[in-house]
Amino acid sequence: MQLMLSLPSLAIASPCSLSVLLRLMTYLPSATPGPLVKYRQEELEVLRGDGTGKRRDFDRIYDYDIYNDLGNPDGGDPRPIIGGSSNYPYPRRVRTGREKTRKDPNSEKPGEIYVPRDENFGHLKSSDFLTYGIKSLSQNVIPLFKSIIFDLRVTSSEFDSFDEVRGLFEGGIKLPTNILSQISPLPVLKEIFRTDGENTLQFPPPHVIRVSKSGWMTDDEFAREMIAGVNPNVIRRLQEFPPKSTLDPATYGDQTSTITKQQLEINLGGVTVEEAISAHRLFILDYHDAFFPYLTKINSLPIAKAYATRTILFLKDDGSLKPLAIELSKPATVSKVVLPATEGVESTIWLLAKAHVIVNDSGYHQLISHWLNTHAVMEPFAIATNRHLSVLHPIYKLLYPHYKDTININGLARQSLINAGGIIEQTFLPGKYSIEMSSVVYKNWVFTDQALPADLVKRGLAVEDPSAPHGLRLVIEDYPYAVDGLEIWDAIKTWVHEYVSVYYPTNAAIQQDTELQAWWKEVVEKGHGDLKDKPWWPKLQTVEDLIQSCSIIIWTASALHAAVNFGQYPYGGYIVNRPTLARRFIPEEGTKEYDEMVKDPQKAYLRTITPKFETLIDISVIEILSRHASDEVYLGQRDNPNWTTDSKALEAFKKFGNKLAEIEGKITQRNNDPSLKSRHGPVQLPYTLLHRSSEEGMSFKGIPNSISI
Repeated sequence: MQLMLSLPSLAIASPCSLSVLLRLMTYLPSATPGPLVKYRQEELEVLRGDGTGKRRDFDRIYDYDIYNDLGNPDGGDPRPIIGGSSNYPYPRRVRTGREKTRKDPNSEKPGEIYVPRDENFGHLKSSDFLTYGIKSLSQNVIPLFKSIIFDLRVTSSEFDSFDEVRGLFEGGIKLPTNILSQISPLPVLKEIFRTDGENTLQFPPPHVIRVSKSGWMTDDEFAREMIAGVNPNVIRRLQEFPPKSTLDPATYGDQTSTITKQQLEINLGGVTVEEAISAHRLFILDYHDAFFPYLTKINSLPIAKAYATRTILFLKDDGSLKPLAIELSKPATVSKVVLPATEGVESTIWLLAKAHVIVNDSGYHQLISHWLNTHAVMEPFAIATNRHLSVLHPIYKLLYPHYKDTININGLARQSLINAGGIIEQTFLPGKYSIEMSSVVYKNWVFTDQALPADLVKRGLAVEDPSAPHGLRLVIEDYPYAVDGLEIWDAIKTWVHEYVSVYYPTNAAIQQDTELQAWWKEVVEKGHGDLKDKPWWPKLQTVEDLIQSCSIIIWTASALHAAVNFGQYPYGGYIVNRPTLARRFIPEEGTKEYDEMVKDPQKAYLRTITPKFETLIDISVIEILSRHASDEVYLGQRDNPNWTTDSKALEAFKKFGNKLAEIEGKITQRNNDPSLKSRHGPVQLPYTLLHRSSEEGMSFKGIPNSISI
């Protein structure tokens, strides 16, 4: 690299101009010019700190801690400490060093979050919706909702019909005169409340009902959202029958599925279960093992009545999926198996069974697919990168855009979303056991499986085939998340390969890079220290190790997060489509609830799922989370187009951006192909979550560089 200034002039450059200049230069540690060596080392020492003391607003220190600040032991609301033990392993968060609680010397007092100074939101993002939005939601909007529903008796605490739910978007809830003046005029409220003098609480119509009001109820849409919805990476191919459990039978008994071949073959059109498995046409959405160990605890909560679910599906001749059976399990009882029905009370029971599946799916999505597998697992990478890779380092320059705002939004989440009594605990099925459950699932997290090709193969959704595009043959050809995602994955990996090759011509160059090796050692041994002994961690001894690891980091922070985040309101804003709570088991014949179900199926459904108060919280928060900020920077873009002085790197990055633009065009073409039924489904909602670019606001598309919300 050629310096833009002579080295002597660096000594007299202003600190500001020097910082900007250094962020453009790129040097491996062994090739750093002499005058910069000391500067490089000293800055990293400052960023690492000494691991002691309470962090202050002006600090630029990155250090690790466990999740010991979610509960409030002194206030009588403790939570288990998550991270640092085999019982509750977890990725690490940024250390704050706050005072410990009186009742638990290992827990930190809740309070204002610490974010290293370099991580603070820019002015535009902060004023848009994040800081104001999430904080005002918990501090101002939720108390307002309580007063509307419980104190002022303006409206019933229950929805009585699907029309009434749609009224949240089509007519709104009328409020008492001047009630809005009781709360501060914060920016997020301007998005939620109409300001035309009508005092009406009204939300934008979710995309899932913009074209069809009832398409969500169909079996086709229920199945389609497993591969083109907001949680498209859990379904797997069924490879043995009956489905088995991984739970310890000594503790939980035999949890092998009770679904029979005869029950499935009713709707297989003459195909046997063995033939369907052999032809790769049976699939399962399996939440049994994730929820079953916690069902007794969950069902002891005030309003929870839930099952652990298994759903088996069949790949039809037209390439779409249809559900064949749903198994509903709970401790100490025989599992209930429900089959599809279109008429009479059986159709209502089938609709309720699907609701219980989606409640499992909603909780797993929010806690695992979204929070754990993107937000939480990325924070240690961001910490370690700032502690060990200088701003001069090529891998720092490659990765830093993909950490933007992640530490900040995660801190806000610990403060208002995943904390004890926070929004997630109030409105999702696992309640106070939410983060504890995600910790149990983290035991089985595998870094290398986060690569999309590896994930698809592991779930049996793809088989390796050198003659196929991307080297994989999809078992479900019309799988929007996988089809679009594989193109983006390949574009990311190609870009990373071309960039890394500029600086690392040999494996020896990787092995001799002291900063790089220290970075990776700390990612594994500290950032993900509870899993440090797992054999699947790359050793980072080869160029391919580095390319694959960086590609996984970028994929996770950008496309994976986009796929599981920005469809939350479009699909889940209509709560009957994606309920988050289950409050009743399926009624048994001879009970009052059964008679109500026969008489008024819609009311029975609405008494089973998320009630009105929790619905208002749910759709308020996911509306905020589904929006793009005005200063969003998307994959293949940089906030500074001249982010490096290296022309080869800039040329490779330009090719990356052009490739992503080409993929956008292909996605549009696929969405216009009527033969691809999973691209739209009965609700006529094209799959655009992996469309790279977007406008500001809630667009149902756009892949930001980082987990910024």
